[in-house]
Amino acid sequence: MTESTLAKVEDSIASAAAVILPLLVAGVVGAFLLSVALGPIPITLGEIGAALSGGDVDAMLKDVILDLRIPRSLMGLAVGAVLAVGGTAMQGLFRNPLADPTLIGVSGGAALAAASFIVFGASFSFIPDSLRLYAMPVAAFLGGIAVVLVIQRLAQRDGRTDIATMLLAGIAVNAVVMAGIGLLTFIGNDAQLRTINFWMLGSLGGSGWGPLSAVGPVALIVVVACLGLARVLDGMMLGEREAQTLGFHVEAAKKLLIVAVAAGVGTAVAFCGVIVFVGIVAPHMIRLAIGPAHRALLIGAALLGGILILLADTLCRLIVAPAELPIGIVTSLLGAPFFLALLLGRSRSIGA
Repeated sequence: MTESTLAKVEDSIASAAAVILPLLVAGVVGAFLLSVALGPIPITLGEIGAALSGGDVDAMLKDVILDLRIPRSLMGLAVGAVLAVGGTAMQGLFRNPLADPTLIGVSGGAALAAASFIVFGASFSFIPDSLRLYAMPVAAFLGGIAVVLVIQRLAQRDGRTDIATMLLAGIAVNAVVMAGIGLLTFIGNDAQLRTINFWMLGSLGGSGWGPLSAVGPVALIVVVACLGLARVLDGMMLGEREAQTLGFHVEAAKKLLIVAVAAGVGTAVAFCGVIVFVGIVAPHMIRLAIGPAHRALLIGAALLGGILILLADTLCRLIVAPAELPIGIVTSLLGAPFFLALLLGRSRSIGA
C-alpha cells in the first residue's frame, strides 16, 4: 500500500466526516449551554447572555455563571477531549480498539501519587498554605509521568519500544500500583479513605479558572500534537514495518505519542481524578460513524469526549442535588455496557 492509497482511504470517509463533525460541534455547543444552565440553581439562556455581555443580572447569579459554571464546563470540554484523544492515540498505537490510556499506567501512577499525598500530605509541613491547593495535582501528575517512564523503559529493546512488551509491562506495573493504593486505603483513616475513594471516581467539582489555566493549554497542545501524527497512525494500522516502508519515522512517533498522552491524561487526572471509559467509548463511536482515518477520528473523538463529560457531569449535579455524584460513577454505568458489547462483538467476529 502506498502513500496515495492512504490518501484515498482518507478521501473515502470525507463525506461522512463532513456530516458528522458539524453535528458534533453543534452537540458541543448544546452540551456546554446545558452544563452552564442546569444545576442546583437553574439559569436561563438570557441570564447567561446577560452575564457574559455585562448586562443586568443578579450579582450572585453572575458569580455562579462566570466563576463556577463556565470554568467547570470548559474544564469538562478540555478533560473529555484529552481523554478521548489519548484513547484514540493508544488504540492506534496498540492497533486495538479496546486500548485506552490506562494501559501505559498514567492514571494508575497519578492515583497512587494522589493517594500517597492524601494519606501522608499532612506531614509535608514545608509546603506553604498558598501552594497546598496545587500540591496534590502536582504530585498526581508527577506520579503518572513516572509510572509511564518505568513502563516505557521496561518495553525498550535495542533502542526500540516494543508495543507488545509495553502492554504486558503496563498490566504488571498497574497491578503493583493498585496494590499500593489498596495498602494506602488500609492504613488511612476514615476521612482519608473517603477522600481517596471520591478522587478515584473523578469529579469536576474542583474546577475553576486556576485549574483550567493548567489543564486547558496542555489539552490543546496534546490534541494538536496527536493531529500532527495522524498520518503516522494511519500507516501503523498496517503494521510498524509497513509504516516504515511508507517513510514514517515510527519509533520517534511512538515516543512522542506516549509522552503526549501521558502529559495530557496525567494533567487531567491530576486535577479531576480518574474518569474511566471515555477514552474507549468516544473513539470507537466515532470510528463506527466515519471510519478509521485518524485526522477526522481524532477531531471527532475530541468533540464527542467533551460532550460525554459535560452530559455526565450535568447528570451528576442533578441526580442528587444539591450534592453531586462523582462523575466516574456515571461514565462507568454508561461506558461499561458499551465496552462489554464491543468485547462480545470482537469475540463473535474472531469466532466467525
